[in-house]
Amino acid sequence: MADTTIKIAEETRDRLRQLAQERGLSTRAYVERLAAMTPVEAERAERTARAVAYVRAHLCADFTDEDVREGQRWREAIVARAVGSRR
Repeated sequence: MADTTIKIAEETRDRLRQLAQERGLSTRAYVERLAAMTPVEAERAERTARAVAYVRAHLCADFTDEDVREGQRWREAIVARAVGSRR
């Protein structure tokens, strides 16, 4: 295992410690879990391709690339809290 040092705000460090402690993990184990669970762009693209193929095969044969883009725009708006009941 390689040792790595990163500089983060104290508040972030304290939050990571608290999150790790609440899960019964060390901060190191928690950060490793976060990194392992967070998909990189290629993994997200593969998941999207598999989901689109499934939708086209089983739910909506005329599901278009524009439908996918519209869904992505909706997701971005939700993440940005631009839509939904808690504005």
